[in-house]
Amino acid sequence: MIVARVIAVAIGYVFGLFQTGYLYGKSQGIDIRNEGSGNAGTTNSLRVLGVKAGLITFAGDLFKAIFAVILVEVLFGKTYPEAVKILGLYAGFGAVLGHNFPFYLKFKGGKGIACTSGMILAVCPMAAPICLFLFIVSIAITRYVSLGSILVVVSYLIQVIVFGQLGYLKVDAAYLPEFYIVSACFTAMALWRHRANIRRLLTGTENKFGLKKEK
Repeated sequence: MIVARVIAVAIGYVFGLFQTGYLYGKSQGIDIRNEGSGNAGTTNSLRVLGVKAGLITFAGDLFKAIFAVILVEVLFGKTYPEAVKILGLYAGFGAVLGHNFPFYLKFKGGKGIACTSGMILAVCPMAAPICLFLFIVSIAITRYVSLGSILVVVSYLIQVIVFGQLGYLKVDAAYLPEFYIVSACFTAMALWRHRANIRRLLTGTENKFGLKKEK
């Protein structure tokens, strides 16, 4: 199983290397990482290149995580049927790692929220409605995309623990603690990637969506 975990993360990482925002930006003659917030994710693509770019970037980053999870579950479904969920989670984690830290771009990628959302849809879809609701409502009220992103990953972790304890996750009991830990890693990574945004939120200096570029 250790080898299977490593392979799952590696497969996810390879999928994560498909930098949708960066590639779209290059097709438009710019390096998205040198514009706006310097981030290669959905929000910066939207701010710098417009709605079309934002939607394309979001879709690409979302589906690369979904495809990584599906591939790993297909590869190991028969060999480790009792562990397929946890292996899918590892694949999703690898995809976020590849997205956030692409080796060929000097490890300068995005913040992993769209990619994490893809993992949620593929591994724990029952958590998606609340995550989406919090994201939309928080942005509608505050216009802080970073706050909505933070609420997504925090609410995901809370839901995973609740659903797991209630027996709704369909994860073998032997792997449940590990499922919690890996899920917590998603949240921890997202919070760390948003550390500058968190500081600005706490000081009231965070940029609001639609007003100006994030610094």
